[in-house]
Amino acid sequence: MIVPSIDLMQGRAVQLRRGRDLVLDGGDPLARLEQFAVAGEVAVVDLDAALGKGSNAGLIREMVRRAPCRVGGGIRDLDTARAWLDAGATRIVVGTAASPDFCGALPRDRVIAAVDADRGQVVVEGWRTATGASVLDRIRALAPVAGGFLFTQVENEGAMGGFDFQAVAAAVRAAGDARVTAAGGITTATEIAELDRIGADAQVGMALYTGRLSLGDAVAAPLAKPVDSQGGGGGGGVWPTVVCDEWGHTLGLVWSTRESLARAIAERRGIYWSRSRQALWEKGATSGNTQALVRVDLDCDRDALRFTVRQCGAGFCHLERRSCWPSGFDLDDLARTISERAARPEPGSGTAKLLADPGLLAAKLREEAEELGRARERAEVVHETADVLYLALVAVVRGGGTLADVVAELSRRRGAVTRRPMVAKSETAR
Repeated sequence: MIVPSIDLMQGRAVQLRRGRDLVLDGGDPLARLEQFAVAGEVAVVDLDAALGKGSNAGLIREMVRRAPCRVGGGIRDLDTARAWLDAGATRIVVGTAASPDFCGALPRDRVIAAVDADRGQVVVEGWRTATGASVLDRIRALAPVAGGFLFTQVENEGAMGGFDFQAVAAAVRAAGDARVTAAGGITTATEIAELDRIGADAQVGMALYTGRLSLGDAVAAPLAKPVDSQGGGGGGGVWPTVVCDEWGHTLGLVWSTRESLARAIAERRGIYWSRSRQALWEKGATSGNTQALVRVDLDCDRDALRFTVRQCGAGFCHLERRSCWPSGFDLDDLARTISERAARPEPGSGTAKLLADPGLLAAKLREEAEELGRARERAEVVHETADVLYLALVAVVRGGGTLADVVAELSRRRGAVTRRPMVAKSETAR
């Protein structure tokens, strides 16, 4: 699988050769994050912190709020490591400081140990100091306490000149159940497919920035066992594609080809392959029920896709329903109803009244929260909780947020490793 990389220096996305020579300025890191996040987790590396020349911490904190990011660069003490996990980093990448004691003090599945190698020898301190240690020995020593490894072939980094697959295969064997991510000189979809075949992910920066490798081709690279549908997709076969909304609710089943997938990722829209018409089609192009593509995932066998989309209009189904399958009422249905009331207020609507009167909304929130705090019986607790959830969603919509934003915030908090003391605020603090 592809792991797009964003290296940061002085607030800019950059690419260096061998960690030293600036090759290109990749522009606004937030724009790059928006571009790359459709492929899944993005690697964000603070080169200034790694080299002891400053920090991009404020920028990275904003990035981890916008998309799943693994964060590395300058993480040399446990306080910094925990701070990034608390801030929302899905995982942290630890380089020079990685040791059994250091990594063992952190959640194993959240730690990636960076193993930077120059011709098989571990190098540290921004690739400037050779340790004389073997890459495989270091991986074996850290495997019990690290959930993953970032294996960078320094001699190839930023050069786009080839890759040593045998070295990666040896690293995969040494890592056991820890997933290896390979970096340094990866430039083609064929290389990504081969890395996936031997059990490693591919971290890619330079080839994506220069256009030598398209993100769509990179995502599609590991696909296997296509369904041959009467020569569909130019003879390359098609893959079943499950379309879901941001809550993971299934909207429908469609088909993708490598071409449709590349177009969908490039344009960030729901673009698929029509088996009946033997042509590409864009969801909503005629009905107006369009889709914004949020993320693409391959399944574990690499023979099916999942598109996570932001569905607009009546829904996915051609019968003007949200889903091709019956679905029950959920919180996102309530949130959509509130958003519709905000966009098109109805006379006499209590929701519209709350949206228009912040003082009333604040008073009702306090009132219902107090009633929930006093509730004791099951039925009463359920009733009051429903009131509070409804009012809270009104407040979210009125403030310009979405339920997806709330869930993302809760997800980040769930990943925190430092627990705050749960104490009541004083009256003066309120």
